[in-house]
Amino acid sequence: MVERQLRARGIDDERVLAAMATVPRERFVPAGSARVAYRDRAVAIGEGQTVTQPWLVAAMAMLLELAGTERVLDVGAGSGYSAAILSCCCGEVIAVERHAVLADRARTLLVALGLDNIEVRHGDGTRGAPDAAPFGGISVAAAAEGSPPAALLDQLAPGAALVCPVRRGGDERLIRFRDGGEEEIAPVRFVPLVTDDGPAGAGR
Repeated sequence: MVERQLRARGIDDERVLAAMATVPRERFVPAGSARVAYRDRAVAIGEGQTVTQPWLVAAMAMLLELAGTERVLDVGAGSGYSAAILSCCCGEVIAVERHAVLADRARTLLVALGLDNIEVRHGDGTRGAPDAAPFGGISVAAAAEGSPPAALLDQLAPGAALVCPVRRGGDERLIRFRDGGEEEIAPVRFVPLVTDDGPAGAGR
């Protein structure tokens, strides 16, 4: 996976690559899906959610350009896999998941794996975690409508990046937002970013 799917496709952050080689992805998918855990695809984990494909997990972590000491916000934590990867590249991760069953499962697994610099919260990720802001990076694993929620952008530290898939006019792309600018990375397909009120995003 690391050589064929990641390094060969432009992932060159050695800490991200080391994390992807070390964190056992098969532990973050249902037992019946363990044999396909490392394939270049998303894997369903229940509640209508998925574990993002390996290349996108690695790319999103790399795009944050972490120095290693930051507090990072992971929105749409799902199984906790992306949070686990991020935890190897920063000082602390606050992971927010809106489905209680997934949040509980992720919390239990991350503790079992000894990843003690991750706090998993059950709640509305579009609101971020203002009590823990500002963040040295924010990763959003669900597609926002128009642009990321303003609450998330407001919780970024100066110079920090927010990486989020965004849907505009039927087109969905992974975009890096930083210091008021944005950089399109690649076409993607994610589950929608939602709140209790429906699709989320500053432009909805």
